[in-house]
Amino acid sequence: MAEKGGISVQTEHIFPVIKKWLYSDKDIFLRELVSNASDAIMKLRHLSAIGEAKNIDDNYSIWVVIDKEKKTLSVSDNGIGMTEDEVKKYINQIALSGALDFIQKYDSDAEDAKGPDGIIGHFGLGFYSSFMVAERVNISTKSYTDAPAVFWTCTDDGEYEMVQGDRTSRGTEITMCVSESELEYLEKSKIAEILGKYCSFMQFPIYLEVVGEELPKHKETDAQGNEIEVMDERKPINDTEPLWQKNPSQCTDEEYKEFYKKVFYDWNDPLFYIHINADYPLNFKGILYFPRLKNEYESLEGQVKLFYNRVFVADNIKEVLPDYLLMLKGVLDCPELPLNVSRSYLQGSAYVEKIANHIVKKVCDKLNSLFNVERENYEKCWSDIKTFVEYACIRDKKFFDKVKDSLIFKTTDGEYLSVAEYNENANKDKTEKVIYYTNDPVQQAVYVNLFKARGIPTVVLEHVMDSQFITSIEQGFENTKFMRVDADASALKGEGDADKNEALEKLFIEASGNDKMKVEISPLADEKIPALLNISEQSRRFEEMMHLYRLSGEDVSAYSMPQEATLILNSNSALIKKLSSADEDLAKQLSKHIYTLALLGQRKLSAAELSEFVETSGKLMEKLL
Repeated sequence: MAEKGGISVQTEHIFPVIKKWLYSDKDIFLRELVSNASDAIMKLRHLSAIGEAKNIDDNYSIWVVIDKEKKTLSVSDNGIGMTEDEVKKYINQIALSGALDFIQKYDSDAEDAKGPDGIIGHFGLGFYSSFMVAERVNISTKSYTDAPAVFWTCTDDGEYEMVQGDRTSRGTEITMCVSESELEYLEKSKIAEILGKYCSFMQFPIYLEVVGEELPKHKETDAQGNEIEVMDERKPINDTEPLWQKNPSQCTDEEYKEFYKKVFYDWNDPLFYIHINADYPLNFKGILYFPRLKNEYESLEGQVKLFYNRVFVADNIKEVLPDYLLMLKGVLDCPELPLNVSRSYLQGSAYVEKIANHIVKKVCDKLNSLFNVERENYEKCWSDIKTFVEYACIRDKKFFDKVKDSLIFKTTDGEYLSVAEYNENANKDKTEKVIYYTNDPVQQAVYVNLFKARGIPTVVLEHVMDSQFITSIEQGFENTKFMRVDADASALKGEGDADKNEALEKLFIEASGNDKMKVEISPLADEKIPALLNISEQSRRFEEMMHLYRLSGEDVSAYSMPQEATLILNSNSALIKKLSSADEDLAKQLSKHIYTLALLGQRKLSAAELSEFVETSGKLMEKLL
């Protein structure tokens, strides 16, 4: 005799809530049903393993079938199935999770029941998501216990009917009579897209079939030598052994690259990858990739796909990564998170915080390993990861402390040096270690060449972030500081004593228009250079910081620091030697010209300075005729 009734819940009627508010993404209904099917198979496999279920074949599978003529979409499995009492409990009463009962029943094996793969949940609210696209849903199910089959049907107003079914094999089939407004869910391309997004890596084979659609055929030769057409074998749409589930020792470099290209549709090889297999208490797996940027204008935003027991949950869950690692691409499978996880949950989760900390540790370990073991490859990809690593060091002191010995700097000669290597090269016997750098190798070529002549390497730091980054280095390495090549007057001087010529000093102060500028007359190593301008590192950094604040719209007018500028006149220069005896007018023009040349080696000229420089150059050339 048929049992009829209305779906009971302890709160308000559930169907309007499901249709309007429960799920923000309607496509998720298929994920829920396929996940339930996988859950049913998982439970049966466990019962078989502990001897609770006898004579169970392990040819498990899930089928998604479209019948356009009948306007139905069905999801079926050959898992645990349900008895009449279980249908009443898990369907009619809308139990939030039958998994709890399952674990409690086999309490001694509770950890095995949960296992590394976990349990998504029995037929509960996930099943009822089917009513988002269906006007009627049918269940045909038969328990593995060989209890009588059950057929259950319900309309979207909550009125159901349950009778004995005619299903002969164990398992469950959910059939949705698709609403007229949702007929797009009878299109193969639409269903394939949803399955591809949410179910590509589930652990049991998933097959997609359209009733009446023939499989492609290929030609073979039979035993008599005749050519015949043979229908292709139907293949599952999912990969039941995703790469992140394997032990890293079982994976090849090519497999990592192929997986990256397949998942992220990026045909460029990644720079490198990190395979994570965290055990208790974190219990999560994944693969993270450092992508190769095709050009500097490409978006730096990565893409991390979050999975729950191989079931896709969401793209770009930023909460599981610190902000300085958001350029990573990869997959993370976190069975300790709920399937329908919310951003608010992630933001306050201690588990998520531990995941983020573990990822940071693994990234640091990888960078250190590349530096120590694969130095050549590390140097090749450094330009691609440099900005990310610098930003991470600035944002996180712990990250910096872990990788500081693996940080490298490219010199103007194309060599890569760590802080220790630079100090060994240039500061071996010095108490205070100075690393000389240029932020514009072309503009500051004169200075670079002076250091090169003395055997001192110059590292290139030409990005805006570098000024903040070197501050982190100075704080992390005792007695080490960075100095731009045009900032250390003492290092630029050659052998010999400085001279004193007040008239010449006054002449250049007037030429510069800066009465606070210091003028020194000292020998420089290159006699062809008449003068160099030296701006102190401290005052220039302060000015750069103020410039950044001004760009961000902050009012910094109340803050000022006098620029400590020193003009070094080369006493070895023939031009400087003759300048004292030149007539007054020529001396003024030459001093202005020499000062501007020194300024050119330090920075770009303003429009007014350039115009005056051209005018003065013309006047000096006239005197040569």
